[in-house]
Amino acid sequence: MAFTFFFRDLAPLELAVSEFCPRTSGRSRVRVWDAGCATGQEPYTLSMLLAEKMGNFAFRNLKIYATDYDAPLLKTVREAVYPASELERIPREYFEKYFEPVDSQGLCRVVETIRNSLHIQEHNLLSFAPVSDGFSMIVCKNVLLHFQHNERVKVIQMFHSALEPNGIIVLEHTQKMPDECSHLFSQISSSGQVFQKV
Repeated sequence: MAFTFFFRDLAPLELAVSEFCPRTSGRSRVRVWDAGCATGQEPYTLSMLLAEKMGNFAFRNLKIYATDYDAPLLKTVREAVYPASELERIPREYFEKYFEPVDSQGLCRVVETIRNSLHIQEHNLLSFAPVSDGFSMIVCKNVLLHFQHNERVKVIQMFHSALEPNGIIVLEHTQKMPDECSHLFSQISSSGQVFQKV
């Protein structure tokens, strides 16, 4: 069952964005993978954070692959319409800039510029095959805890292969980097599970 909300576990995302933006400045193509996107709150949050940091011109070159194995969840991501109860945690300045009302009952939709940054696709992480490659950043939070240890190791090894040199990976704070993968990444900050590909 998917449980997520906008701006959840914000500190590691902000740290990753602050590292990501200088590294990708000036590029004509920038790719990010949100693996296990559930109903879309996380990749849309990430897109908003990047839109604020990258500026309009650079943001147009960004593509966020939002993937999940559960196809019905992806219908919500594509529609990008959320009830008022799910919007309460969003900082006011983000809500006013990146959401538009759908009806008088409180339903709101993510604005087109943010929706267009997402490439939404069904994908099973346990295939151990990346959805693509050359990613500058991969975010996989609140997913790996559902996997067996050996599965987590294989998935993280797969992420390593899908990242460009010095690419960034963000994991949930409850999941430490497995010892079998520790040589593949260096931790950017002790305050969050944000790592750089070695």
